[in-house]
Amino acid sequence: MGNVELGFLGITEILNSKYERHDRYWMTSKIVEPLGKHFYFGDPEDIVCVQRAWISPLLGFLSLSEKFYVMDSPPYPGSMALYILSSNRVSADFAAGILPILTSTLLPTHPLQSRSLALKIFYRLMSGWFSSQMQNILYKDLDQLLQAVGDPFKFAPNLPLRGAKAAITADYEPMRAAVVLIEFASSALWRNHLRRSNFTSCEEVLSTEEGRRIALDCMLSTATCNWLALLHTPAKIVAAIGRLEELQCLNTAEVVIAWAWTAGVMNAVDHNGWKLVGDYTLRFYRNHGIGRLTALKRRITDPTVDREHFSFLAAHYEGSPCRTGSVKRPIPFTRPSWREPNPTDWTDLRISQVCQLRRLYHLFCYDTATWKEAVAAERMVVVEEAVVSGVVDGEMDVSPGRRVKPVSFTD
Repeated sequence: MGNVELGFLGITEILNSKYERHDRYWMTSKIVEPLGKHFYFGDPEDIVCVQRAWISPLLGFLSLSEKFYVMDSPPYPGSMALYILSSNRVSADFAAGILPILTSTLLPTHPLQSRSLALKIFYRLMSGWFSSQMQNILYKDLDQLLQAVGDPFKFAPNLPLRGAKAAITADYEPMRAAVVLIEFASSALWRNHLRRSNFTSCEEVLSTEEGRRIALDCMLSTATCNWLALLHTPAKIVAAIGRLEELQCLNTAEVVIAWAWTAGVMNAVDHNGWKLVGDYTLRFYRNHGIGRLTALKRRITDPTVDREHFSFLAAHYEGSPCRTGSVKRPIPFTRPSWREPNPTDWTDLRISQVCQLRRLYHLFCYDTATWKEAVAAERMVVVEEAVVSGVVDGEMDVSPGRRVKPVSFTD
């Protein structure tokens, strides 16, 4: 750690010196390059976590680099600085300082060609995008950042390291950046800056059962591993659904509904909250196709509840995975104490699923028999429309169809 710490101290001293800016860039590049190789190629056991005090020198170097990229000097040190930032969780306090750098680096025309690294930093800074400091950022700067983020599933390969055949890879998962954008849809600060183009590829991925599963797993992982408040109130959930509907991103909106019904962020006995979410759920499926409910039912009754999800529920509801205990930790919560579920826990989870399914049936005024009839009728309409249009993709529950009038509910 000693040499690494000295390296960052050296960068700080040079950046604060009276040398010409070009000379400062050249000298700091000579330090950043070996630091980057240490973090990228070094033995994992020898690599240390990036300290808070090291972030400012990296940002200072990247800001200086923006002015001195030249054709005869490949900008690899800049990619290395981005890699160091992307490999560690960055404090929310640095979000305002990183924003202009990311806005530039995210562009596909940027000399570094390190969009995937920048997108990973964008995800790791998720909590920072909602910090109080962001309230002071100009409207146009927020808008430019989301314009630069664009479609997070589209990015070019990174340039290779100087003297090496391997590229600087970010281990980047596009769905993680999409999760940030979904959370933006629930935020008064960000929601109006979102564009439909931010979700172009996401909508395509979420048109399949596997894509929806990956998205929901990624959302749960973000909430548990990063201890973040992700769509954790009824108000945020319905705000996200509403904005995504405005953007005509219906598959993404449907994933938010599935999150509300299955993740467990809402207490099962929060009647006012469930009335609000229920009203939006009912309106969404009546407007966009009752047949879509098939996917939601499958998610509610999914028997493969993993241990990560169980631990999330148990930590949040004082050990009760049925989501009925008093909330022990506010979200974002501290790291939960993981424990292995016992047979009673699994039974409680199944009971909770049955209760959620009953809540869904009751919301649409169905019983088991009339549910099957309504969904079957809807799917038939979708199939007929697909055949007429010449397009049948096998995902019958993602296209709108005719409305089905609910019938009386039988308990």
